[in-house]
Amino acid sequence: MPQKPTKSPAGKGPRTPARKPARVAAKRPKGTPEGAVKAAPDLSQERIVRALETIAAHLAAQAKPAAARESFERADAYVWHPDGRLAAVPRVSRVELFLLKGIDRMRDILMENTERFAGGLPANNALLWGARGMGKSSLVKAAHASINADRKAANRLKLIEIHREDIETLPMLMEKLRDASFRFIVFIDDLSFDGNDASYKSLKAVLEGGIEGRPENVILYATSNRRHLLARDMIENERSTAINPGEAVEEKVSLSDRFGLWLGFHRCSQDEYLAMVRGYCSHFGVEAGDEALEREALEWSTTRGSRSGRVAWQFVQELAGRLGVKLKTN
Repeated sequence: MPQKPTKSPAGKGPRTPARKPARVAAKRPKGTPEGAVKAAPDLSQERIVRALETIAAHLAAQAKPAAARESFERADAYVWHPDGRLAAVPRVSRVELFLLKGIDRMRDILMENTERFAGGLPANNALLWGARGMGKSSLVKAAHASINADRKAANRLKLIEIHREDIETLPMLMEKLRDASFRFIVFIDDLSFDGNDASYKSLKAVLEGGIEGRPENVILYATSNRRHLLARDMIENERSTAINPGEAVEEKVSLSDRFGLWLGFHRCSQDEYLAMVRGYCSHFGVEAGDEALEREALEWSTTRGSRSGRVAWQFVQELAGRLGVKLKTN
C-alpha cells in the first residue's frame, strides 16, 4: 500500500529533511577592512624584528671594540684576569731593594738583566728558584721599582702579574701587549705543576716555541720553590708510564731550560738572618738593645724552624707591634 505522507504541523507543508547550519563567518570589529585581519601576523613579526634590532644595537654600543688598544699610562703595575681584563695596581706591596740581605749576587744579576731589557737591549727570561721566604718575589718587585725610579713616564717599565691558575690565557695576554708602546715584565709567582696539569705547554709556547714567539717588548720573570717546576713524583710517574721514558722526562724538564737565567736562592746563615733583622729595625725605627734583639730574633727563628728574610720580617712586625711602632711600607 502506498505510504501516506507524513503530516506537517498544522498549517504548514510537508516536513523537509533538517539541514546542517551554515558555518558562521569569523567576526571582525566593525569598520575594519577585510585585508587588515590577514595582515595582523605580519605586523607582529615586524614588531619582533624591530625589537631585536634595537636590542642588538644597544648591546653593540655598550661593547668595547675588539681592536681597541689598552692604555697603560694609568699605572706601572697590573694584574691580569682570564676574562681579558687588566686591573691597575696603584700601590704595589714591596720592600726597598737595599733591605734585601743575603742575596747580593742574585740581586746584581737580575738588576743587570732588567736594565738591559728596559734599555731595549737583548735580555733573558728569568727563573728565580729555591728556598721559601728568601726574597724571590720581593726581588722582582723591588727591581721593577728601582728601574723606574729615575725614568720618565713614557719610558717606565710595566709589571704585570698573572696568577698560576691563569697560565693558559698567556697567549691572549701576549697578543694584548705585542703592539703596545711600553715594555713589560710579566711576573708569575710560585710557579709549579702537579698531576696531569698540561697548562705548562702554553708557557713553553710563549717562552720560545710558538711561531710568533715572545713579543720583543715582553720579558717573563717567574719564581718557584722547584728548580724544574715539577714534583719529583710527577717526573718519576712520567718515566715509568711512557713508551720512551727519556723523551717523557725531557718534555717536562725542557720547560725550565727555556728560562735563560736561573737564579738559585738558598737558606741564609745566622749572620745573614740577624743582618736582615737589624736592617729592618734600622729602616723602620724599631729601637731595641742589640743584645736583646739578637736573643729574641734567634729564639723567634728557632720556633719557626727556619731562618729566612720572611721569618726576619715576621719577627720585626711582632717586635714593632709590642713596642707600638707603626711600619710604613711602600
